[in-house]
Amino acid sequence: MQLIKRQTRIDFMAQRRLAMIFSISVLLLSIGALIIRGLNFGVDFTGGTLIELGYSQPADLTQIRTTLAEHNLGDAAVQHFGTPQDVLIRLAGGYEGDTSTLSNQVYAALTNAATDHVTLRRVEFVGPQVGDELTEDGALAVLVALIAIMIYVALRFEWRFALGSVLALTHDVLLTLGLFALLQLEFDLPVLAAVLAVIGYSLNDTIVVFDRVRENFRKLRKGTPLEIINLSLNHTLSRTLMTSLTTLLVLLALFFLGGEIIHGFAFALLVGVLVGTYSSIYVASTAILMLGVSKADLMPVEKEGVVEDGRP
Repeated sequence: MQLIKRQTRIDFMAQRRLAMIFSISVLLLSIGALIIRGLNFGVDFTGGTLIELGYSQPADLTQIRTTLAEHNLGDAAVQHFGTPQDVLIRLAGGYEGDTSTLSNQVYAALTNAATDHVTLRRVEFVGPQVGDELTEDGALAVLVALIAIMIYVALRFEWRFALGSVLALTHDVLLTLGLFALLQLEFDLPVLAAVLAVIGYSLNDTIVVFDRVRENFRKLRKGTPLEIINLSLNHTLSRTLMTSLTTLLVLLALFFLGGEIIHGFAFALLVGVLVGTYSSIYVASTAILMLGVSKADLMPVEKEGVVEDGRP
């Protein structure tokens, strides 16, 4: 017995105005958070010292913070690193003296205050000049990625599709950054890598939708642009949902089981995958519809001199 595959018939574009209002609202909120609160840059960008310690017993973070404050080292971020026995200390700001002197002061203060054995495992220092270079290079990497994507999509499809894809990607990046600014989560190099990965993921999803849109515009003789875009979104819906769900399962495992050090990376990807799935349906598709894409824009160009029906 042959199974009949059911095709979904969801009218996505009927909600495009509500989706537009929602997107504009969260974009304004994200931009406001970035302007007012700003990103909470980590040591990678601001410069500073990173110290990793190992305790023989579960470490009391409150006691560690109190000890550092008593020794005039209170401007520090203290967190567990993988297990309750592992502690990561970030001292923000450039330190002009010898890095080993600062790490020895921290280690000595915490060793004297601790009742169990403490091991100094790792010390890293990032100067303020390196931090500034990373900030500029990171922003430049995102900008170059968006420009390259616009050129690629314009060559492969059409300029309206290029603008639609870049609008969707900008939407995804701003929402992810805005959430980090709003919650004041630490923004470091792994999070920047996650933002660039979000651009790639969202673009891949958008390209799949655009491929089906172009195919249906060329194949179907009847139908308005709105109807064809709706049909294309329904055709790619199962693929979009399966890809997003399987990716989310992996990211949830990383977020809850991967340890403190990759929480920011996993969280940025979680937000990016959710926002990217939404934007490929409502932002990118709505954009090309508003820009007036039509069947004539996507038909292949007829070459002169091609033989037709056996006659030149």
